[in-house]
Amino acid sequence: MVKFAHLADIHLGGWKQEEMQNLNLESFKTAIDICIQEKVGFILISGDLFDSAYPPIEILKETFSEFKRLKEAGISCFIIAGSHDFSASGKTFLDVLEKAGFCVNVAQFEERENEIFLNPTIHNNIAIYGYSGKKSGLELEDLKRIKLQESPFMKILMLHTTLTEVRGNLPIDSISLNELPKADYYALGHIHKVHENSCLVYPGPLFPNNFQEIQELQFGTFYIIEKNGLLRCEKKEIRLKEVLSLEIEIENGLTGTEKIISELEKKEMKDKIVLLRLTGKLKQGKISDIKFSEIENFAKNKQAYFLLRNISSLQLEETGFEIEVKNIDRLEEEILKKYISENKSKFNPLIESLIHSLDLEKQEDEKNTVFESRVFDTAQKIIGL
Repeated sequence: MVKFAHLADIHLGGWKQEEMQNLNLESFKTAIDICIQEKVGFILISGDLFDSAYPPIEILKETFSEFKRLKEAGISCFIIAGSHDFSASGKTFLDVLEKAGFCVNVAQFEERENEIFLNPTIHNNIAIYGYSGKKSGLELEDLKRIKLQESPFMKILMLHTTLTEVRGNLPIDSISLNELPKADYYALGHIHKVHENSCLVYPGPLFPNNFQEIQELQFGTFYIIEKNGLLRCEKKEIRLKEVLSLEIEIENGLTGTEKIISELEKKEMKDKIVLLRLTGKLKQGKISDIKFSEIENFAKNKQAYFLLRNISSLQLEETGFEIEVKNIDRLEEEILKKYISENKSKFNPLIESLIHSLDLEKQEDEKNTVFESRVFDTAQKIIGL
């Protein structure tokens, strides 16, 4: 009998808030606990173990600790990079995990003329193939050219991409299952929803990665697969905290704080993730008049685990500037896109690079004049002066 776990889209380090980052890590630890208890033979991670190619050191320390537990339990781990932890340079911290002997990156291939041949990683008479996901779906054209090197064993194909059959209404490029080589099991990642169809599985994110995902999914999932003649897929749910979702319409920014606290007062929120979505058009006052720190303190005093707010549907009536943002962490990016689309200029292609140039950090012991000069030099290079 073959028994293994299939995880994807873990996004360690993705949350900026410490409480949510800790919950993400706790979900990963819980999944490892379950895998050890269930005595799986190996684990597949189909991309986006980390939220970036270079995660924070604290995230790395916790991650290495969990992989060490797996190694001590005798459980092998096979991974591919996803669109987040992929790096065009080819260097990511997945390489460090592999070098430490904690996992094997199965994205091994060779190109011949116009075809890409995936080489199998053989583990206990199972052939595991993989191809990494890339940013903006750049892996799709490559996937149309892949072939599997022949093997007499059970074939598992690990991919981090979007299948047309699963895409639904998502406005993203995809590839059809018919365009991929045949395998006994497709271990997929990338789409943050659960999809199980015979030998093809998207396990969903191990922990929701933003406000909307928490609202829709509420908890993380992964799969344990058993094959003893027939293939059996068992979904595992990781429910660490209850979610309380509130939508409150605000018309007056000056009285908004009181209205929100009044609504929160009616709710039981002990140890819950509280999702606060504000909607409506402000006829009086501004968004900045709403005292979010006071609201957060109120929730904390009611022993909420954490309060997340979303103001993307809250508009200023007098400005007429409306923008829909599903993820508040991307508000700056969405505003920039809207500005560029409505204000045509030959300088528009430079705006994003100039904004990112302001993210430069002052180095330890670096003098202010040197730092300012470095910022100006970077900006001048972007402009071409």
